[in-house]
Amino acid sequence: MEFIFGVVVLLLDIWAIMNIISSSSSTASKVLWTIGIIVLPVIGFLAWFLFGPKSGSRVLA
Repeated sequence: MEFIFGVVVLLLDIWAIMNIISSSSSTASKVLWTIGIIVLPVIGFLAWFLFGPKSGSRVLA
């Protein structure tokens, strides 16, 4: 069960980092968010999801 949780967290973190890189935010902001997600995978992802830079192609329906 821990393995599945770990894989899900890894996939979500990769998805978040890809969205951070494709966002229109400053380079410093992108670096800080990426480091936050790498250092604190679960908390960093949740913080990014709620407060982080969004890519231009994301559409919330």
